[in-house]
Amino acid sequence: MRVHRFYIDPADGTELKHDFWLHDERLIHQWRNVLRFTTGQEVVLFDGHESERLYKLAELTDREAHLQLITDYVRKTPSKEIYLFWSLLKKDKNDWVLQKCTELGVSHFVPLLADRSEKTGFNIVRAAKIVIEAAEQCGRSDIPVVREPMTIATALADFKDKVPLYICEQEGADELASDLNAIAILIGPEGGWSDKEKEAFIKANVKHLNLHDFTLRAETACIAAVTKLIQ
Repeated sequence: MRVHRFYIDPADGTELKHDFWLHDERLIHQWRNVLRFTTGQEVVLFDGHESERLYKLAELTDREAHLQLITDYVRKTPSKEIYLFWSLLKKDKNDWVLQKCTELGVSHFVPLLADRSEKTGFNIVRAAKIVIEAAEQCGRSDIPVVREPMTIATALADFKDKVPLYICEQEGADELASDLNAIAILIGPEGGWSDKEKEAFIKANVKHLNLHDFTLRAETACIAAVTKLIQ
């Protein structure tokens, strides 16, 4: 029987102790009314930073749950720190990128406002919920960071000295180094990077990453780039 995993935000003041009462109304509602949990059920709780533990529901009421520790789990986290910078997309494509790239191991999501971006609005609260749910479901023990959208100029200024930056283009040699523990990939909009943005990449010494001989949709390029980085 599958054991469900749930993220417990330490900022809410809950500690994953050996024996404790949980007062998270959202989780209690989900356990009782959606998943139909009963006393004796087992759940995995993780805090995204230090602990991932298997608990038994000793008691479950309308307002609280009494949890007793069964065992500690070994935490599973990505082997590389991957930053994904992607130009904001239309409709639910951003949700898809957040979900799938969380499953693949992206640690930092940075939406970009490129010259040819299809969209400028971004609901960061919704995005945070998507990456938490994806982490719960895929088994990773950390929660990716989601940032507010930024321009290309801001991204280059803030990150060029922090992490190696790569842009995805069909032309140009593949300059991907194989021994990087942290890496950032920039995915452009459907219309491609503007000439001004390309000039900025050259000045910032941003390297190239080749993905495919064919032209990929932006959301596909995100998946393909992350998959190449984790290999």
